[in-house]
Amino acid sequence: MIPLSVLNDGEQGIIKKIGGRPDVKRHLADIGFTIGDTVSVITEQNGNIIVKVKETRIAVSKEMAMKIFV
Repeated sequence: MIPLSVLNDGEQGIIKKIGGRPDVKRHLADIGFTIGDTVSVITEQNGNIIVKVKETRIAVSKEMAMKIFV
């Protein structure tokens, strides 16, 4: 397992684990990050990582991306 933030543009992975406090896990689940789903890195922009999950593009901070393991 590696953090989502390590993936390069165009790479994808399957979410294996979501770390962090319970409120962080809940927030990530609310915006579409659930274990078993595929996530693709689109690009990195202004310190945020733009990803595609569940056919939706979402920007997450590098700090949040370090809590999502693929």
